[in-house]
Amino acid sequence: MASPPVYSLIATDLDGTLLRHGDTVSVRSRAALAQAAAAGAQHIVVTGRPVPQVRHLLVELDYRGLAVCGQGAQVYDAGADAMVSSLTMDREIADQALGKIEAEVGEVFAAVNQDGIDGLMLIEPGYEMPHPTLPAVGVGSRAALWCEPINKVLMRHPTLTDDELATAARAAADGLVTVTMAGPGTVELQPLGVHKATGLALAAASLGIAAEATITFGDMPNDVPMFHWAGHGVAMANAHDELKAVADQVTLSNEEDGVAIVLEELFA
Repeated sequence: MASPPVYSLIATDLDGTLLRHGDTVSVRSRAALAQAAAAGAQHIVVTGRPVPQVRHLLVELDYRGLAVCGQGAQVYDAGADAMVSSLTMDREIADQALGKIEAEVGEVFAAVNQDGIDGLMLIEPGYEMPHPTLPAVGVGSRAALWCEPINKVLMRHPTLTDDELATAARAAADGLVTVTMAGPGTVELQPLGVHKATGLALAAASLGIAAEATITFGDMPNDVPMFHWAGHGVAMANAHDELKAVADQVTLSNEEDGVAIVLEELFA
């Protein structure tokens, strides 16, 4: 009788982790995930991107499982092209949080991801897209950001670093929202208590898989909660120091197939 896999669930971030430059997944990574699946493990994508910004990638990957999106606010069934669950952010609280942050650090430029499978990304004047290939719609004022339900707010500051902005935002908006730093130029506000681990825990429970049977891969501070939740956390060589500090293991970079290297050893 074949022995069960060391880990039943493989949870991977996308940007800076599974994805290489140009939003591609290497042949080696695809093969390693297929090898793990053949051994009985399941793969789940856990990304800060909302569903509308990740659907095309999942189609290209022929990915048909659950995906945790929007920093944990959304659980999406790629095979059925349907939302399993989705949490929205109170827009009055979001606006209040931005005001408190600006009272401390000066003007910030904001964007929002709208709720739903086809939700838009709206950007106010002055906001520069950190990932320029993703679609966005410009609006004339901040008030226009709140026209439809949203799942998160993104913000940028003209002079502060991402770490400085995230630290200041956590202090200013404490008790109102969850603040995460998800990548270069990407400091975000989510509903209070919502993060990647809450979405991953929900998805894993629906699959009947426990935290200790889960291995996670990531590269940014927004992956810290799921590293704390899972049985094993693997940081990429290109990861932020905050994530490396809580990782159980550090592998090679995303460009060097760091995810595949770990999976090949585990599921050989």
